[in-house]
Amino acid sequence: MRLFYNAALSLYYLVALLISPWNRKARLWIGGRRGWKKGLKNALGDGPVIWFHCASLGEFEQGRPLIEAARERFPEYRILLTFFSPSGYEKRRDYPGADYVMYLPLDSRRNAAFFLDKLRIEMAVFIKYEFWFYFLKGLQKRKIPTYLASGIFRSGQVFFKWYGSWYRSFLRCFTHIFVQDEDSELLLAGIGLKSTSVVGDTRFDRVLKVAKTSYENPALEAFAHGRQLIVAGSTWEPDEEILAPVFAGLPQDLLWIIAPHELSEAHIQRICSRFSPAVRLSQLETDVPGDTRSLVVDSIGQLSYLYRFGQLAYIGGGFGRGIHNVIEAAVYGMPVIFGPNHERFREARELLACGGGFAISDTATLLSTIHQQLTNPHLLKTSSEAARIYVKNRAGASTLILDEMCKNPGVV
Repeated sequence: MRLFYNAALSLYYLVALLISPWNRKARLWIGGRRGWKKGLKNALGDGPVIWFHCASLGEFEQGRPLIEAARERFPEYRILLTFFSPSGYEKRRDYPGADYVMYLPLDSRRNAAFFLDKLRIEMAVFIKYEFWFYFLKGLQKRKIPTYLASGIFRSGQVFFKWYGSWYRSFLRCFTHIFVQDEDSELLLAGIGLKSTSVVGDTRFDRVLKVAKTSYENPALEAFAHGRQLIVAGSTWEPDEEILAPVFAGLPQDLLWIIAPHELSEAHIQRICSRFSPAVRLSQLETDVPGDTRSLVVDSIGQLSYLYRFGQLAYIGGGFGRGIHNVIEAAVYGMPVIFGPNHERFREARELLACGGGFAISDTATLLSTIHQQLTNPHLLKTSSEAARIYVKNRAGASTLILDEMCKNPGVV
């Protein structure tokens, strides 16, 4: 099985190398790993290091509250952050919460040995889904406490198959596995893993921190002041096709913030036309024309702060591969609406169950849901409170993880 693993990784590298002249992501993946040994030691010195590894940007957002809490709890430690994918590294290469950010070297015995021997790693934390054989075995061999944070497991994964013995050895390299739910813990117990804890999802800590963070934009505050407002976040073209007739059919004094997932100039122009009269966030001024109905977000990194200006949120992706982050909106105590492709997302299912979320299937059901919420103050208040309490009651995973990490010998 190890031979197959090595061959698969070599093939992956070869394919990425071959397509890199024409594929930007492959080019970044290959180029970002060149010369990784240079400067690794100089970047972090001889002091103790906590190593966090994330596959991509989504896993980084999952691990971010833990990284920042570790920085506060262990100020004498250096923080190393690695990524597998360009979508994480290229967007967070300058992340100030880490002392050094780099691509994870390709998993091999030689690379893992060099990496682990050059640094004084005292703790390693893998976020959610990442399992690399040689790095995990190297950490285990060196008796370095190693954790999986925000793990979530399903019965269909290879670890739980009759032929998954070799892959189960990956999991036995972890000192402790922190999972999001009881089902994951039961699956791990079924294969003999007992060093586990159900702590929940660290993303709840992150959204609560963002909600408490000051965000000042006088022009936006003037635009939203005293008006009902819907925030449509991370929308795709199919979402916008559903939203446009609703926008046209609702009262003219209802304001919208539209934050598309894809920010090409052509897409932004289409949205401005479809949801007119519109103004771009980058062009927003204090004196907004009185007939403006929508604000189109044309930059990244804003959405999680903008939800605070709305009374109702629509989360995109539900008419495609799956919805985006619902708790970024729910944390502000606002009901969230999303499309039919939400079954794989536990937070969406739980918000539906508690009354803080609403699933729609077409323009008619979206229009009906918005109308019911915005014309019934009691219903809106009840739904908003359900969403707020849902997020609040699930905070604290980062603290639980750090408390467990502190139990290891040698940790200050």
